[in-house]
Amino acid sequence: MTWESFRAAEHFTMRTARLIDRYRFAYHFQAGPTAPIRSALAAYRNIDGGYGNALDPDLRGHASQPLAVDTALRYLDELGPIPAELGQSICRYLTTVSSPDGGLPPVTPAVRHTEAAPWWREHSGRTPDLALTASITGRLHKHNITHPWRDRATAYCWKHIDALHWTDPHEAIGICAFLQHVPDRPRAVATVNHLATMIRAVVRIRPEYTPDIPGPRSGAAPRHHIHTPLDLAPDPACIARPIFTDAELAANLDHLQKTQRHDGGWNADWDHWDTTATLELEGIRTVQRLRILRAYGRLEHGVPTPRRDR
Repeated sequence: MTWESFRAAEHFTMRTARLIDRYRFAYHFQAGPTAPIRSALAAYRNIDGGYGNALDPDLRGHASQPLAVDTALRYLDELGPIPAELGQSICRYLTTVSSPDGGLPPVTPAVRHTEAAPWWREHSGRTPDLALTASITGRLHKHNITHPWRDRATAYCWKHIDALHWTDPHEAIGICAFLQHVPDRPRAVATVNHLATMIRAVVRIRPEYTPDIPGPRSGAAPRHHIHTPLDLAPDPACIARPIFTDAELAANLDHLQKTQRHDGGWNADWDHWDTTATLELEGIRTVQRLRILRAYGRLEHGVPTPRRDR
């Protein structure tokens, strides 16, 4: 990625992204501090220990939602160790919305009474979701956040992963996040090897590129999110990385670079339901794409590297 393309992405982020994602860009690419990100993230937190208030752009309501907690943990994970007290508070919230065996629904029934994407308003709010439970549990393990809910959720994840006969891309991403950090490393490696064929079958290995892809704001028809190997292995150190060949990853990295828009951003690649949500998702996606390109050595020499004095 050339310096000019990076600068275009920077300008897009400064024009369009939310304040918290502008701070994240500054941290990752301009040696910015972590404190502004933590302060901005705290504004999305509720008194029950969960997160809401449109931290997930598709959930515009005030109330805490498990899906928003996953976003919060991903942002906190970027900054270094998660404080134990904060982790405990998050686990206490998760206990109140999980099933007895630890499984989490993406949203609670309260979402029906708020502004939210149609697919979440139509969700029952009661069915546990392996993808979300695995993603959250994996990050709690990574940061050594101990809690009875985490242990129940760990057992829930192993039980449902071991019983899998098929999966989907979203679930595969959550499972890989869990297997990346769960303490039983031999079991995790054996499991990802066992699931490798299944995972490859549900992601688009071969990239497809159409020049000047229109974004949802330009009137394009709604499009479902297309998952690629880079969604499962956004960093070469990911446990899912060996599932894909060097050539496959290189082709997807080429595709990622080619799909950067002329304004510097990347499409949200999700069904469009609200202009504000789409703009916010595009800001999130642009920071994510830049981080992937740098992780694989695709940013031109001279692009700043983040300061690591956490």
